[in-house]
Amino acid sequence: MRICLVTPFAWSQPHDVNEHVAGIAAALRELGHTVTVVAPSTRAIDLKAGRHALAGSDPLPEIVAITPAVPISRRSQMGVPVGARANIALILARGDFDVVHAFEPGLPSLSYLALLETHAVTAATFSSTERLTYPPAKGQRERLRARIDALIALSPDARDAAAEIYEGTWHLESPGIDPNVFHPGTKRKTIVVEARRTERPLARSVIHTLRELPEWEVVLLNTKPLGGRPSVPRDLAGRVRVRTGRDGASRAAVLADAEIFVPAVDGLPRLLLEAQACGCAIARPAGVEEQPELAAALAARLAETESLLTAGKAHSLAAAQGASFADVAASLTTIYDQALTRRPTQRVRRDSDPLADRPWILTDLHMHTSWSFDCAVEPTDLVAHAESEGLGAIAVTDHNVFGGALATVDAAADRDLIVIPGEEIKTDNQGEVIGLFLEREIPRGMPFADTIAAIKEQGGLVYVPHPFDRMHTVPSPATLQRHLADIDLFEVYNARLLWDAHNDEALRFARKYDLAMGAGSDAHVLQGVGTGAVRMRAFSDPEEFLVSIRGAEIVRRPKSLAYLQSLKWMAQVRDKVK
Repeated sequence: MRICLVTPFAWSQPHDVNEHVAGIAAALRELGHTVTVVAPSTRAIDLKAGRHALAGSDPLPEIVAITPAVPISRRSQMGVPVGARANIALILARGDFDVVHAFEPGLPSLSYLALLETHAVTAATFSSTERLTYPPAKGQRERLRARIDALIALSPDARDAAAEIYEGTWHLESPGIDPNVFHPGTKRKTIVVEARRTERPLARSVIHTLRELPEWEVVLLNTKPLGGRPSVPRDLAGRVRVRTGRDGASRAAVLADAEIFVPAVDGLPRLLLEAQACGCAIARPAGVEEQPELAAALAARLAETESLLTAGKAHSLAAAQGASFADVAASLTTIYDQALTRRPTQRVRRDSDPLADRPWILTDLHMHTSWSFDCAVEPTDLVAHAESEGLGAIAVTDHNVFGGALATVDAAADRDLIVIPGEEIKTDNQGEVIGLFLEREIPRGMPFADTIAAIKEQGGLVYVPHPFDRMHTVPSPATLQRHLADIDLFEVYNARLLWDAHNDEALRFARKYDLAMGAGSDAHVLQGVGTGAVRMRAFSDPEEFLVSIRGAEIVRRPKSLAYLQSLKWMAQVRDKVK
């Protein structure tokens, strides 16, 4: 499997996300996968190697730095440097990856751009517990969610924060550790406190417990430079040390010999896991968020009670089991495989087209009659106009009613025009679904899955209209991905959409998952009929339709949307006057 891991943080600087990426990259390579890490960097030598990779060096190096590092803030909407999008698109095309895995894509960064640019299967890992604010617009977030095949979080809090925006099935993974680096050492009577500028009361309360523990000392462990230290009483100054551990090796040297670890309330999940792997008893009682003194009291109790300390250390070692980078890589491989199975394999080319002797016809798969509340076109007029526009087939898909489709079938009984009876059905809260080749009306307001089941029960075909148009209520990306196997036809061109980018997004989604593509005018006035269609072989039943649509061509014949909408409004006003 060819895998691309994309991190938004400078590879030249220590960062907990980069430690995770480096660890799983090495473990995935051990499993036989080809892994390329794409990242920004501040090192000139990294950027030079990245330029060689972009220019065509083969094979791709394990690390590709494609842009200088820029400050990344969750409170900023500043984007990445100009040219970064072109670079990420170029490296993704060069790599021809099976999986693109982006880390912290809820930032204006390479990770975000990678998910937008790639056509591969995607995964996204979230580790921050802060509320996501990027991308700022709801439509942008939904577009990003549509690009993500697997959602991964490195802690329950990170999952809960991201799940507010990104609905779907979440996988909870460990931050990962290297057991060769993190393991118990020669224990000394030391309490390590995760030092945070915003949590100095926690550190102070632990320091003051030293008066009750004459043989113990405290180490304040900073994971960021210039972390500072709280004020230390003069009589305890010789028993309090400050250490900075920005990378795993430096933190391991501190944690291996410690007996007790006191994590910060808003600390790094990775640091807690590292302390557990080093056999430190963890002092993290319930309620510490409101009363940091509780952590100090528990640390003192652990230090004074040998049996409690021994049990705490054993519990930590057990909690760290199965959390190595090798374990994470094995789990990720399973996630990647599951995502890849959702993409159908390349269809086998037929030696002969079973419908090759049929004539080519234009088929408009989405339109309305006067049976819809917002349309005034009579079925007889629709049939005559469709033929005059050169259409060979139409699908009548009135809103939540089926009578218009039956009336149109009757109106075309003595004509060559093929009429597909259908209905555009409003679901409970997941947009609309069109049923084609129906026999009877399907009620509105049912769940998305039940609506699909009702269509299938009649032997009909499931057609998803305007799936990404934010002007309509549409299914969530997670809903679409759950029902990929149920979708017979995906509308990639709707002639009435205000923003053609929504059609482009639908086309991209259909190509990614190899969905049969449809197009329609969504006409509510006669002048709109045929503005969107598919060129396909003539058919006589749903089975032949499915065979024909796989070789169909999308036909765009747009007219001014303002013109068509004004005609629709005038028709509605005329009906009210009558």
